[in-house]
Amino acid sequence: MKVLGIVGSKRKKGNTSILVQSALRKAEAEGMQTDLIFLGDHSIAGCTGCEGCKDTYRCVIDDDMQKIYPLLLEADAIILGSPTYFYNVTADVKAFIDRCYCFVTFADDDRSVWVSINEAQGGKFATVIAVCEQYSEADMRYTPEAMALPLEALGYRVIDKVKVLKLFAAGEARQDKISLEQAAKAGERLAKTLKLKQETKQR
Repeated sequence: MKVLGIVGSKRKKGNTSILVQSALRKAEAEGMQTDLIFLGDHSIAGCTGCEGCKDTYRCVIDDDMQKIYPLLLEADAIILGSPTYFYNVTADVKAFIDRCYCFVTFADDDRSVWVSINEAQGGKFATVIAVCEQYSEADMRYTPEAMALPLEALGYRVIDKVKVLKLFAAGEARQDKISLEQAAKAGERLAKTLKLKQETKQR
């Protein structure tokens, strides 16, 4: 079983990256195959709403998102992390989420009737990790939900929403034992959920 970590921060050694990797390491310790990508390494345009993916479930925009789609399709679960920028996710995370629109299909005669490719194939799982420099969760505001709600619509059951406060300087998370443990626990729970799904299918 595969777990894909997705870092939505430009800082490869920053707090979001550290916490996503903490969760990934724990998932790996539970027997999962893991992979990690940094959205900042990729050129991802915004969704144009062209509906070119309507019949093929493939986005027609030819950019680096085409390299990420196969990883998403192969992964049984994802860990998506973002720092808080003005009460919300980063632009990289927003573009990534919007470009996953191609994984949703709608009834021809009623746009209120829709299903995701992941749902049609039995569902997947996710964990989101939100990081904020401020002391109050109110200053994080939309960040966790801006990741969790679209993922749920895309057919992922969100196992954990990890909310980490009071981290600003790059790398501070390495000394924050509580945050590291919180992320690791989320990675463990995600892996155990995947194993339970597999065990249940085999019964």
